[in-house]
Amino acid sequence: MKKIFISIVCLFLFIIVNLSAQPKPGKSDSAESAIPKPIQIVTHHSITIDGKEINYAATTGTFLLKNENDTAIALIGFTAYTKEGETDFGKRPVTFAYNGGPGSSSMWLHMGALGPKRVVLDDPDAVPPAPYETADNNYSIIDATDLVMIDPVGTGLSKPVGKAKGKNFWGINEDIKSISEFIYQYILQNNRLNSPKFLLGESYGTLRSAGVSDYLFENKGISINGIIFVSTVFNFETLSAIPGNDLPYVLLLPTYAAVSWYHKTLPSQPSDLISFVKTVEDYSQHEYSEALFKGSSNDSSELDKVAGKLYEFTGISKAYWIKANLRIDESQFTAELLREKGKTVGRLDARYKAPSGDLLAEYSDFDPQSSAISPPFTSTFLEYLHNDLGFPADQTYRVNAYGNEEFKWNWTRQADGRAFALQNGDVSPDLADVMYKDPYLNVLMLNGYFDLATPFFATEYTMNHLGGNIPNLKERVRMKYFNAGHMMYINKESLPEFKTDIADFIKEMSKPRKIK
Repeated sequence: MKKIFISIVCLFLFIIVNLSAQPKPGKSDSAESAIPKPIQIVTHHSITIDGKEINYAATTGTFLLKNENDTAIALIGFTAYTKEGETDFGKRPVTFAYNGGPGSSSMWLHMGALGPKRVVLDDPDAVPPAPYETADNNYSIIDATDLVMIDPVGTGLSKPVGKAKGKNFWGINEDIKSISEFIYQYILQNNRLNSPKFLLGESYGTLRSAGVSDYLFENKGISINGIIFVSTVFNFETLSAIPGNDLPYVLLLPTYAAVSWYHKTLPSQPSDLISFVKTVEDYSQHEYSEALFKGSSNDSSELDKVAGKLYEFTGISKAYWIKANLRIDESQFTAELLREKGKTVGRLDARYKAPSGDLLAEYSDFDPQSSAISPPFTSTFLEYLHNDLGFPADQTYRVNAYGNEEFKWNWTRQADGRAFALQNGDVSPDLADVMYKDPYLNVLMLNGYFDLATPFFATEYTMNHLGGNIPNLKERVRMKYFNAGHMMYINKESLPEFKTDIADFIKEMSKPRKIK
C-alpha cells in the first residue's frame, strides 16, 4: 500500500512538473513563429507609353522590415514596377512614392497618376456609381523609372509585427525612420544601391520626403538624386490658423483669389489668372500682412480699406471680412464663397462644388472633392490589386488608418536635441541640411492654384526661408504650377504635363555626373 501511495505521489509530481514546463498560450511561442511571413506576388505585363511598348514585372505584397538589432518589426505593403530586360541598374532609376495624411495609403498616386492603370474620372464633377471605368495609364512614369509604391504602417497591407506596436510608427520621427529603413533595406535586397534614386511624396508625404532624404544621407550614407514634392507642406505653422498665428491668412489669400477667379465671384473678373495671382501675392505680403500685424490698432477707416481690397480679390463681402476681423480660415472660405448659390467648394480642390448641407453654417462640413473621388478610387484600386496584380482578396487592404481606434499621431518633432509641437513643427531644416551637404540634390515642386490644403504661396514662403547659404539654391529648386488642386493629376489637362515634368526631371537628375 505504501509503495502504491509513493508511486501515485511520484506520478502526480511528474505531471505537475511537466505541465509547468509546457508553453503558456501567447507567451512561449518564439518571436519568429509569431511573425507572419511576407507575401509577394509577381505578375508580368506590358503597356505602351509614348508609342513604345514597356514590358514590366509587378511585385505586390509585403516586405519584412527589421530594426537595428535585426529584429522584425513590421510588414510593409508595397507594389514595385520594374522594367524587364534591364541588367545595368546603375542606369535604371528607381522612385519611391507615397501619399500623406498622415494615415493615407498610396492608392491615390498609384491609381491616379504613377502606376500603369488609372481610374477614369469626370473632373471636376462627381462620377456615377459602379461600374467604374479604368484605363491603361499612358502617362505612367514607369517608362522613365522603376517605381515602388509604399504604404506606411497602418495603411494598405502594412502592420506592426512581433513586439512592435502602431505607436512605434505613428509620429513625425517614427514615420521618417521606418520609411527610410524600408527604402534602405529594399535597395540592399534588390541590388539597387547604385541606381539613381528618387523620392516622390504628396501632401504629408512631402514632409516625409524632406525627413527621409536627410535621414538616409546622415544615417545610411545614401544620397538621393532628386525629390519630387507634390502639394508641399514642411512647416505646419504656415497652415495652422490658430489665435496668435496670422501667417496662414497671409499665405492663403492668393489661393482664395485664384479660387474666386475660377468661380467668377470677383466684382471685376481679370482675364489672366497668373498676373492676378501675382498682384494678390504682392498685396498679401505688404498691405494685408501689415494690417494683420497691427491687430486691434487698426482704426475703422483702415479696416474698411483693407476689407474693400479683400472683397475685390475674393468677392466675399466687406461686411463679412470686417466681422471676421480680416481673418477667414479655409473652412469658413469654402462655406462662404458660393453660399448665395447654395453651394460649398472643396478644400483639396476648390474647383469642386456641391450643395451645402446647412446654408447658415459658418464652416464647411465636408469636402466635395473627397466625396466625389473616394468611391471610384477605392473600388477600382482594390479590383486592380486583387484581380490584375493577383494579391489574395482575403488579405485586408486599408485605404487609410483612420478607422483604427489606436491610430494617434505623435506630432512632436525632435531634432538637434529640441522638441517642436505641431504648430511649430518644421522639417524644412532637414531638407536644408541635406541640401547644404549634398550639392547635387535637386528638387521639383508641383503646386495647384486651387489647393486650399497646401497653398502654393505657403510653399514659396517655406522655400524662401529654407536657408541663405545653400549653394545655388534657386537653381536647384524648380517650381511648377497647375490650374488644378491638391491632386492636380486627376485633371485631364494637367496629367500629361504632370508626367512630363516628373519624367524630364528624373532623366536629367539620373545622368552620370563627371568627376573633375
